[in-house]
Amino acid sequence: MASEVEIDEDNTTKGSMWVLEQKLDQPMDEEAGRLRNMYREKKFSVILLLRLAFQSLGVVYGDLGTSPLYVFYNTFPHGIQDTEDVIGALSLIIYSLTLIPLLKYVFIVCRANDNGQGGTFALYSLLCRHAKVKTIPNQHRTDEELTTYSRTTFHEKSFAAKTKRWLEAHASRRNTLLILVLVGTCMVIGDGILTPAISVLSASGGIKVDYPKLSNDVVVLVAVVILVGLFSVQHYGTDRVGWLFAPVVLLWFLMIGGIGIYNICNYDTSVLRAFSPVYIYRYFKRGGKDGWTSLGGIMLSITGTEALFADLAHFPVSAIQLAFTVVVFPCLLLAYSGQAAYLMENKEHVVNAFYHSIPEKIYWPMFIVATLAAVIGSQATISATFSIIKQALALGCFPRVKVVHTSKKFLGQIYIPDINWILMVLCIAVTAGFRNQSQIGNAYGTAVVIVMLATTLLMTLIMLLVWHCHWILVLLFTFFSLVVECTYFSAVLFKIDQGGWVPLVIAAAFLVIMFVWHYGTVKRYEFEMHSKVSMAWILGLGPSLGLVRVPGIGLVYTELASGVPRIFSHFITNLPAIHSVVVFVCVKYLPVYTVPVEERFLVKRIGPKNFHMFRCVARYGYKDLHKKNDDFEKQLFNNLFLFVRLESMMEGCSDSEEYSLYGQQTQQSTEFLLKDDATTSLDTTISSLDSIVPASRSPMRGNNTGASSSGKESGQTEGDELEFLSSCRDAGVVHIMGNTVVRARRESGIHKKVAIDYIYAFLRKICRENSVIFNVPHESLLNVGQIFYV
Repeated sequence: MASEVEIDEDNTTKGSMWVLEQKLDQPMDEEAGRLRNMYREKKFSVILLLRLAFQSLGVVYGDLGTSPLYVFYNTFPHGIQDTEDVIGALSLIIYSLTLIPLLKYVFIVCRANDNGQGGTFALYSLLCRHAKVKTIPNQHRTDEELTTYSRTTFHEKSFAAKTKRWLEAHASRRNTLLILVLVGTCMVIGDGILTPAISVLSASGGIKVDYPKLSNDVVVLVAVVILVGLFSVQHYGTDRVGWLFAPVVLLWFLMIGGIGIYNICNYDTSVLRAFSPVYIYRYFKRGGKDGWTSLGGIMLSITGTEALFADLAHFPVSAIQLAFTVVVFPCLLLAYSGQAAYLMENKEHVVNAFYHSIPEKIYWPMFIVATLAAVIGSQATISATFSIIKQALALGCFPRVKVVHTSKKFLGQIYIPDINWILMVLCIAVTAGFRNQSQIGNAYGTAVVIVMLATTLLMTLIMLLVWHCHWILVLLFTFFSLVVECTYFSAVLFKIDQGGWVPLVIAAAFLVIMFVWHYGTVKRYEFEMHSKVSMAWILGLGPSLGLVRVPGIGLVYTELASGVPRIFSHFITNLPAIHSVVVFVCVKYLPVYTVPVEERFLVKRIGPKNFHMFRCVARYGYKDLHKKNDDFEKQLFNNLFLFVRLESMMEGCSDSEEYSLYGQQTQQSTEFLLKDDATTSLDTTISSLDSIVPASRSPMRGNNTGASSSGKESGQTEGDELEFLSSCRDAGVVHIMGNTVVRARRESGIHKKVAIDYIYAFLRKICRENSVIFNVPHESLLNVGQIFYV
């Protein structure tokens, strides 16, 4: 996405606008501190914390909670030979749940969220703020002053500083980190396909328990119908029915916990021996290779853990921890222990162990709740997929696709139509193609363990660079995490040919798309940087730019936040006229969750005043959206008029002749300065602000004879320019965008030609245009064609 290319700017001095902030707006520090506190995790009352913990059940734990539907069958796909194997498998499940979801994710990884946002890209954005690891450099001094751009500092001789320098030293290390993030992201997309498939198919399998003669085709058909319905209603969002999720999931957990207690008491209380880890050793000793490969089924007991992290949304970590430790963890242990107790006496029922273990009187109510829980768990994974693709799109790692905001209350609830239908087709293909839980389970386990490995490696860097943990603690965390996860990974490798290849193929396809798109974006940006027009050439053309300046404002969209883009020279050398006012607009995304509206726009003048040329940089976070009701053009002009007014007021306050980007002002101060329309006489505005104008420069009032001549001249110049800008806006606004064709150079290698000339060109052809994303009216759009040879 052109607006999602994040770039570095020239190391210019801060200039007069910074001086204005420092000298004239002293209360800004206090206001900025207040705004920063809005984006930190707050302390909650006990009642509110309980309510948030309750709500988190429906959003976060649906996927993890439905694992009891299929774990034992996938652990023993060929039947149970020895009942002692059930005890060993249960012991593995207990300690897997304890080590991975409870200790690693809930109490460690979830604390690495980025302002409440989880997932691999959230970890990547944290790293980008603490080290220059972005392959497209976007770090700039003004960006780091955002209230949401939180980061920590460390001593130059610390281990964290050494790690930072090591990462930044070579581009290959930054590219390796990016590929690691993309692999984790692709596996999460794979989860979005496999979770609905295995959850809904397992829930539908309950029909055969009561009707054993029923064909498996009917079960698959029911699952496909449910899946089609699930993906078809995604465009409505979860805002309307989201209030039902938490009660249903809580009922699910209480019911599986209660049934677990019933089965333990009714069948075999000796299964509680599984809490002793010695049975794990006996299980592997007795099972050999079969016992080792069965870990692929045990792995499914912790599926949904990564979705737990990706779906943090707006829930505080304390609420997530409370819900897991009080409800989720004990109920899951009881559910698995109850199924194990049932299998100790009915080992032939391992195929549908969950449904067989349900007491007959509550079988159908439980079937309904299980199906609803499977749908909710699938919804959580689909939402996580949408969220992580939006993050990838914002950071320039995914083609431009349509993103729909489905809720007026919650920022994170989005819907991506193109991805939704791709997920649906692939999900149905997996369900109808495999037709059984075992092979889908093998595929699911492969995807989950690779995501966990990627998260572990990223967490190692987070603990060093962000948390500044001692290297011994980091080593211990990494070692124990990798020991457990690599053990599972070695087990799922044995099942690559039994369905485990599916997520690898899906991930490989998405990885090629994401990496080639990012590679093409980087090359296009580098070409623009090296071919930008020098200011000396622009100044040499004079105020008229060597053309006829016609009334109106031209908004020239560019990926550069410094310098004059090549598209502009191409435009003025091929057309005889240019607009009276030219504004270079750069829309870029930063590695932050959100950019507050009052800090979004930065404005700078290019060249002398009589050139009437400006630059406007609009900054967004990776969760911010271009919504249809957002009047981007109005906000841009408000900030442009504000810049002109403040620029005139500050003249003489600094010895710097260069105007820098104007950034952080509060919403209150912005509204105050813009409370009058731009066409209103300047006298009233300056009169309202005379308390912050230096005494050495008396503000100009209508008939104030005490005002200095220079003050009058400055005020008159400002008033004339504001009136000129307003008249130009009334004359018409034209959005000038580059219709760029990117081609590989003739001397390029075959791999580069394939990537740029075929894959990247195809992706650009099918993705959305920038004009659509920015809601540019078609009658106001002017495309300028050009070819980039990269």
